[in-house]
Amino acid sequence: MEDLPMNTREAIAARILDLCRERGITPNGLSNISAVPQATIKSILNGESQNPGTVTIKKLCDGFEITLGEFFSTPTFDALEQEIY
Repeated sequence: MEDLPMNTREAIAARILDLCRERGITPNGLSNISAVPQATIKSILNGESQNPGTVTIKKLCDGFEITLGEFFSTPTFDALEQEIY
């Protein structure tokens, strides 16, 4: 499968799924440990959330026991193109 360029939303969703897989937790489990509602996580993962807030991502990071810097410090985020609307 060819790597298609991602937008920021897709990169965030992919990073959350990767971290869940690495830690052996489900998105519902992530909801429990991060205090982020399941509906919010589902919305981010399904691309329905147009702009997941920094506070939400920080709570998810707290659940994963990582910093915001660790969340965003990946080749995927480094390769994102500038999004100008």
